[in-house]
Amino acid sequence: MTGESSSIDSTRPSIARVYDYLLGGRDNYAVDREIGDVFKRDLPGSVAIAFANRASLTRAVTEIVTTTGVRQFVDLGSGLPTADNVHQVAQRYAPESRVVYVDTDPQVLVHGRALLEENDRTRVVPVDVRDPEQVRTRPETLELIDFDRPVAVMFSAILHHVNDDEDPAGIVRDWREHVPSGSYFFVSHFRSGNNPETAEAEKVLQGTFGRGRWRTDEEIAALLDGLEILEPGVVPAPLWRPGTADGPWEGERELTVWERLIAAGMARKP
Repeated sequence: MTGESSSIDSTRPSIARVYDYLLGGRDNYAVDREIGDVFKRDLPGSVAIAFANRASLTRAVTEIVTTTGVRQFVDLGSGLPTADNVHQVAQRYAPESRVVYVDTDPQVLVHGRALLEENDRTRVVPVDVRDPEQVRTRPETLELIDFDRPVAVMFSAILHHVNDDEDPAGIVRDWREHVPSGSYFFVSHFRSGNNPETAEAEKVLQGTFGRGRWRTDEEIAALLDGLEILEPGVVPAPLWRPGTADGPWEGERELTVWERLIAAGMARKP
């Protein structure tokens, strides 16, 4: 969460680039791979968190665009482009869908702006997600998003990087108060397992970035206060509406401890 004027620093790890590395991307540096390898080497199986999260986001976008009629998305803390970005998923089903990506990581901005060359229904807004009003009032946002019509606000794997004293619930509440009835909110979030894996993973993130907060299902649901949480509620991400976008879920298979450490949920503003 750095300023807009920051340049790419290959000597300091980036949350977005570490995530990219864990997903098998190439937009990362040795310093990012060093952190990623801690998860791969010392916390075997933890990479499943990144994949489970990404799959749940894909399902959420698919669900929204194919069943609700909503055609405009704000993706907060979007991270580096990977396969099946929000606009790619949404426009696969509804080409008129519009997406605003929000991030401040310099490398994310470079890649994101490249999207503008190939897609005139996407914009990239270099604003800190902790400043919702600034996101909403940027000219790039207003070019695409009509806040008099329902919007899908996507908090995919971002609120767990907002510390308690930065009021993550207040960020969601601010968005809730400024979008109309019929808007949708998707949240995926590190899920506290009260186990050694959770403690060690949290320790790595806090030690590296100074942020990375695991929360309980109840705490995650509380972030959506004032909204109608839709079925199946806040659950481990692989169990959130499985089979709707990424193939059928193997219902007999027991989730690994790591797959249980990322939760997902979707809510609607009444």
